Amino acid sequence: MIANPNEDVWPIKRLLNWTADFLKRKGSESPRLDTEVMLAHVLGWQRVQLYTHYEDIVSDANRKAFRELVKKRAEGMPVAYLVGKKEFYSLKFEVSPAVLIPRPESEFVVVEFLSVCKSIESPRAVDVCTGSGCIALASLHEHKTARFTAIDISPDALRIARKNAAAHKLEDRIEFREGNLLAPVADEEPFDVIVSNPPYISSGDIAGLEPGVRDYEPHLALDGGPDGLRVVDALIKQAVPLLKPGGHLILEIGSPQEQAVRQLIEAQPGYKLAPTVHDHAQHPRVIRATKV
Repeated sequence: MIANPNEDVWPIKRLLNWTADFLKRKGSESPRLDTEVMLAHVLGWQRVQLYTHYEDIVSDANRKAFRELVKKRAEGMPVAYLVGKKEFYSLKFEVSPAVLIPRPESEFVVVEFLSVCKSIESPRAVDVCTGSGCIALASLHEHKTARFTAIDISPDALRIARKNAAAHKLEDRIEFREGNLLAPVADEEPFDVIVSNPPYISSGDIAGLEPGVRDYEPHLALDGGPDGLRVVDALIKQAVPLLKPGGHLILEIGSPQEQAVRQLIEAQPGYKLAPTVHDHAQHPRVIRATKV
């Protein structure tokens, strides 16, 4: 692309400003970021390249492709689904409406995994409800001798997770299994760690979610039953015989669920609770229990 003095054409700066203002009027919480991510995707650039090419003219073909993305974004589709990727723990993951979009809050599960495994030479771990595989794969990327079994009930989610494992060259240390919760590893030797970002939204709260989540992200990965704890409760119970003594269960939770989840764990013989981990907004986010 080259600069053009014609006022009827669309340099990058003009296109960014106009689109960010448009998306702001449509209710986007991050209109400038949304705009930059989509335009960089269309151009095949890194976002930072936009800043050094403000006066470059966007071709008609690229502007048409960009316009289609902006239209869908204005209708509520998440940017991550529009561009097919999302960053998590400084790694890029392919995403589609078959999987939840990785969120920064889930990075605290990875942090907790790395904390408990820093002195374990070759930890064996399970990631339940793996989705895109982001938690397991980020953990493997940081812990060079860990091994994971990643489980999901959705074959479409597992296809995405396998592609992400291949993209990050981690296939040799992760195995994928289709099934419900811990059933696919029920006959395995006990593990060092079980992690999960399970469905934890109450069924009655789904309709009130932000439209980008409610209308586009998979309800299978959101709906935790009438009280939001159906899957969490099942995982707590199923994990006991599948953890080594001293092994850890690490669960992401909804912030209002801290006391309810801690009570479920306390009611199950065989666990010792650790302090709740809070996210950057100081919301309760991760609960860890150790097998005694």
